[in-house]
Amino acid sequence: MKLQQLRYIWEVSRHQLNVSATAQSLFTSQPGISKQIRLLEDELGVEIFARSGKHLTRITPAGRSIIELAGSVLRTVENIKNVAQEHSDNRRGSLSIATTHTQARYALPPVIREFTQKYPDVALHMQQGTPKQIAQMVSEGLADFAICTESLELFNDLVLLPCYRWNRCILVPRDHPLVGTKKLGLEQLADYPLVTYTFGFTGRSQLDDAFREHDLTPNVVLTASDADVIKTYVRLGMGVGIVAHMAVDPVADRDLVVIDASHLFASSTTKIGIRRGTFMRSYMFDFLQRFAAHLDRDTVEAALYAGPRADQALFEHVELPVR
Repeated sequence: MKLQQLRYIWEVSRHQLNVSATAQSLFTSQPGISKQIRLLEDELGVEIFARSGKHLTRITPAGRSIIELAGSVLRTVENIKNVAQEHSDNRRGSLSIATTHTQARYALPPVIREFTQKYPDVALHMQQGTPKQIAQMVSEGLADFAICTESLELFNDLVLLPCYRWNRCILVPRDHPLVGTKKLGLEQLADYPLVTYTFGFTGRSQLDDAFREHDLTPNVVLTASDADVIKTYVRLGMGVGIVAHMAVDPVADRDLVVIDASHLFASSTTKIGIRRGTFMRSYMFDFLQRFAAHLDRDTVEAALYAGPRADQALFEHVELPVR
């Protein structure tokens, strides 16, 4: 059994059983991958993939267990490399962050600017996706940190570090009837077409819960995962925008009126998810504390070594900052 063979079956499973795409991503040949997979199956005495002719059609039950273990082996090998590099040069390496547009556009820039200035030899990679995709990337070892508000709780192998609380605001053009409203109510808001986040993005669940609890049905006419897209359609007069307060730029959005909505919706918490068992480089701890000051090394290590879901108890009495 070779490490290369384990990498091949892992990558083939990540590429929806497309051996050609896998070969392209690994800069090798399709026949070479197919041959190595067959050799591994012959050695183990089981089929990892079912086939129809030359095409892989599905992962067998045995193959599913083998691939999961192969992923663990590959992550352990990566941790060994990281341990060695941490001791030989603790300011060189890579950091992969999976996050949403809102975090990437509004929360992360100052942190990343400071981080890259201090660690110019750390290659920083940012991937964007839905909250569920982001969490899965970290769960599968394809990214180091997942930063978002939704879906992290769905993955039991992730340690969750709460970073800050935030709420929403209403955005309307300057000539909108809601301008000048003293204290906006949900009933008023339900009378207008709404433009807001796609379900599953940026705390959308709290918004839906608020309307449901008051037996109201919001008239959502357009959804997007990008706050800038929402603001574009508010400017076009399509509806009242509901966005994260941090997504308002006082200069770029000065043509819009901001109305407080913190009394209408429960606050949301942005968290960082890290796969349990990840070897943390020194600069990774530094990044976490730059993003959320209360996430010092001792606190993060305690959370990483706590049992599943026991990590949350460490933060029960932490007063999170509000953004």
